[in-house]
Amino acid sequence: MIPRNKIESIIARHNDLEKELSSGNINSKTFPQKSKEYSDLSDIVKFADKYLKFENDKVDLENILKDKNSDKEMMNLAEKELESLKENKKECENKLKLFLLPKDKDDKKNVIVEIRAGTGGLEATLFCSDLFKMYEKVCSKKRWALDLMSISKSDAGGFKEIIFSVKGNETYSYLKYESGVHRVQRVPSTETQGRVHTSAATVAVLPEAEEVDIKINETDLRIDVFRSGGPGGQSVNTTDSAVRITHIPSGVVVSQQDEKSQHKNKAKALKILRARVYEAEKSKRDKERSSDRKNQIGSGDRSERIRTYNFPQGRVTDHRINFTLHKLSEFLSGEIHEEMNEQLRLKEQDLKLKNIS
Repeated sequence: MIPRNKIESIIARHNDLEKELSSGNINSKTFPQKSKEYSDLSDIVKFADKYLKFENDKVDLENILKDKNSDKEMMNLAEKELESLKENKKECENKLKLFLLPKDKDDKKNVIVEIRAGTGGLEATLFCSDLFKMYEKVCSKKRWALDLMSISKSDAGGFKEIIFSVKGNETYSYLKYESGVHRVQRVPSTETQGRVHTSAATVAVLPEAEEVDIKINETDLRIDVFRSGGPGGQSVNTTDSAVRITHIPSGVVVSQQDEKSQHKNKAKALKILRARVYEAEKSKRDKERSSDRKNQIGSGDRSERIRTYNFPQGRVTDHRINFTLHKLSEFLSGEIHEEMNEQLRLKEQDLKLKNIS
């Protein structure tokens, strides 16, 4: 149950902003921020209005059911409407809970996603490829821009590692729940006995860090250049275009060789390094605030097994919330990824609502 005063405050704030923005007397410096706040509130205020109306409508319908003079047809209609009302109320309640969720200051940031093959040999690299394709489809569906940063392919045509950035509206707030170990159970194409194999891949979702978010001193960096190796154009192994950057205080190392230009490789490597160092400091702060960490589902813990993709049974299960979808192909195609994500956000909301009620 959401406190009534919190819902009323959403409506009141929306009304106040509407008057202020339409008055024409608003400060030009604060206009963009307040305009954005008004837009965000406009998306949720209709659910707030409905939620407050439910109680009155519920009382009216219950009175019809209690009234001995009500005819049978009227009572049947009232019963169906009451059931529908409860379903609609639950939907509005979920939307409001998500809106009231305390905002992570990184939620609005773009992200860098790293997928690495774990146990399972070549089959794990194929699973990495499947996960990348899934995120590619999710990004396309949400109209987010995906940019490849680094790829290391396997002999099977999968990925040993793939790193990419995603830019769009609140990408971190959505994708942060993907951090952790993803496990797949399926029969490999090379398996002649039809036995199910288990493989794994690790996903790390890092908020993209700007220079204002974290200061990295040049003196703390060791930059090495070397010749690129592996598949590539004519410049491969002929110029020192590949870059390896080591952040000495933290020990974070990033190598980049996908571009032919040393300058571009250095820029990409610095971008990844800044995100990794920022995420390491963020994780350290979260651990220090252990009580807050218990209220986090999107904790970014890469060692935690978060999800199993079971192909023989056609299901995907998220172990953090014990939630299963029996539509594996639709999930991997990005069509119902939102359904899982909403359940994760709602669970985290339930944990955090205790602190805001």
